[in-house]
Amino acid sequence: MNYASIRTCDIANGEGVRVSLFVSGCTRGCKGCFNEEAQSFDYGEPFTPAVEDQVLDALAPSHIAGLTLLGGEPMEPANQRGLLQFLRRFRERFGSSKTLWIYTGCVIEELRDPASRWHTEATDEMLALTDVLVDGPFVESLKDISLRFRGSSNQRIIHLHEAADGACPA
Repeated sequence: MNYASIRTCDIANGEGVRVSLFVSGCTRGCKGCFNEEAQSFDYGEPFTPAVEDQVLDALAPSHIAGLTLLGGEPMEPANQRGLLQFLRRFRERFGSSKTLWIYTGCVIEELRDPASRWHTEATDEMLALTDVLVDGPFVESLKDISLRFRGSSNQRIIHLHEAADGACPA
């Protein structure tokens, strides 16, 4: 798996100051994508154990609220397989003291559906490790710059470990 970039002081992609990892690779091709160059699986640099260590070290300061995964598409099947061990390391090191946000063009229903191409042997565990899922493809005609943490009004902010229905009011 490759990554496009790492931001170690990001306030735009989740609550608080965060470390954001932009993975490479996305087959969706959303019109108006803000990170079109990261759609190629070959874009960027390899996500090696040394890079994992760098990200984990960047998360250590107490002012860092957590980790955000974006893309590209973190929930592409190949990327799920490339990220799962790293997310295990993240939880082993930080427990629940740091939050994990994942932005995906998938909707949670297709991620949870075993018949979906997006559901892999890694999906359920990744979702179990995730605090907040921002789901849904970017839809240019629904773009709304007034929305917090979302690009278009069809996207949902889902708190996976809070409300019984998991949905956060938009």
